Amino acid sequence: MNSPIDWRAEAARLDFRNQAFIDGRFTPAISGKTFDTISPIDGRVLAHVAACDAADIDRAVAAARAAFEKGSWSEVAPRQRKRTLIKLADLIAKHANELALLETLDMGKPVRDARGDVAAVAECVRWYGEAIDKLYDEIAPTPRDALALITREPVGIVAAVVPWNYPLLMAAWKFAPALATGNSVVLKPAEQSPLSILRVAELAIEAGIPAGVFNVVPGFGETAGQALGRHMDVDAIAFTGSTSVGKLFLRYAGESNMKSVSLECGGKSPNIVFADAPDLDAAAEVAADGIFGNSGQVCDAGSRLLVEEKIHDAFLAKVSELSRKYKPRDPLDPDTIMGSMVDRTQMDRVLGYIETGKSEGAALKVGGKQARIETGGFYIEPTIFAGVDNQMKIAREEIFGPVLATIPFSTADEAIRIANDSIYGLEANIWTNDLTKAHKTARALRAGVVTINTRDAGGIVVPFGGYKQSGFGRDKSLHALEKYTQLKATYIKLG
Repeated sequence: MNSPIDWRAEAARLDFRNQAFIDGRFTPAISGKTFDTISPIDGRVLAHVAACDAADIDRAVAAARAAFEKGSWSEVAPRQRKRTLIKLADLIAKHANELALLETLDMGKPVRDARGDVAAVAECVRWYGEAIDKLYDEIAPTPRDALALITREPVGIVAAVVPWNYPLLMAAWKFAPALATGNSVVLKPAEQSPLSILRVAELAIEAGIPAGVFNVVPGFGETAGQALGRHMDVDAIAFTGSTSVGKLFLRYAGESNMKSVSLECGGKSPNIVFADAPDLDAAAEVAADGIFGNSGQVCDAGSRLLVEEKIHDAFLAKVSELSRKYKPRDPLDPDTIMGSMVDRTQMDRVLGYIETGKSEGAALKVGGKQARIETGGFYIEPTIFAGVDNQMKIAREEIFGPVLATIPFSTADEAIRIANDSIYGLEANIWTNDLTKAHKTARALRAGVVTINTRDAGGIVVPFGGYKQSGFGRDKSLHALEKYTQLKATYIKLG
């Protein structure tokens, strides 16, 4: 039987990679500048990380372009890329505890959740590696004296800009399909959580990905991120983050070289519970985990709980009782299920929304305060508001924290109207035992993902992305490959 892991002892032995990874090696920022990456567990500085800017982005893009034009990755057979990506997946799995610990220290995620995330990263990389030599091009229907070939080619240089809430997993959703299709990648991690992906970049070289094909450039959005968005030699941007920043990337693309842009942005996802739900206890469990898991720092969190009036009070009592087990605890304790916010800025932002909810007249039923102040970390209690009107700020804006807004409804039509009354359209959940009601409601909801009697959206095989200001383009599944390839039609006149 394996002994339990002493995560604090393991943390003391960690060696942080704190430089940019460009052209197959670690290198400081050209300016020599660094920024502190601070652990939200206790507020201590973990490492001084290279603060890259436009000059470093130029260097990384040049390395990526040289590798792409050389063809050492872009022109090799798909089966060879498959072998290399599967080896990278194996290395990620081999170093799973190290990578999970880096995630936990960097952004406050419970280590048990971080281990699950790393397993999903390895699965993602392996899945796209396995998929890439099983995709076929097309031949168009033409007269017998012609042949029309329709082929997919890599777009070239893909810039991936990823968030801090799932540092490795969101990165893998971008780099795995981009690499599988033969592109070179320049990835900018969020400044709050750069450590784990820098380690994966090193593992990519060990797996056999050629130098220059996979580059990681840490830095701030207004410097490194903007430089990628405006770069004239970047062919595509894949972004996950806030809607406001997503709009900036659209502007950057239009003001530069019209690079393609795919966006997975904010959400204010409705979780609709009808009185005839097949299992109200299970629905309550999912409702609690859907907003308190990862401290609510989830783009598709079920942050608006819509409950049919006849069961509203009883159901809210169930969710309120379940919130107790999400009391923030030490993320390095393997039994912890809710850790910290990512940093002080995000904690203060969420606390500000809680105060706004109270001032708007919503009834604070659970939580609402900072927790574990004595640790020096950034924790917030699970928080539940009742009596919320959908026009309140806490029902309309993405809070990105453990704050649940509960809204009653009386009919399915009213639930649909409330659910769709949002600028966002990322995910929606429905709980009902009525198959007709489930189908009609799902069809009417303006969301990229709709789940019925579950929040499990099917893993890597199901596409993920949104409607409206939640963005466009899809991560996961074979559909993600569309963002990183372009179609070429070759028409041949036969003799």
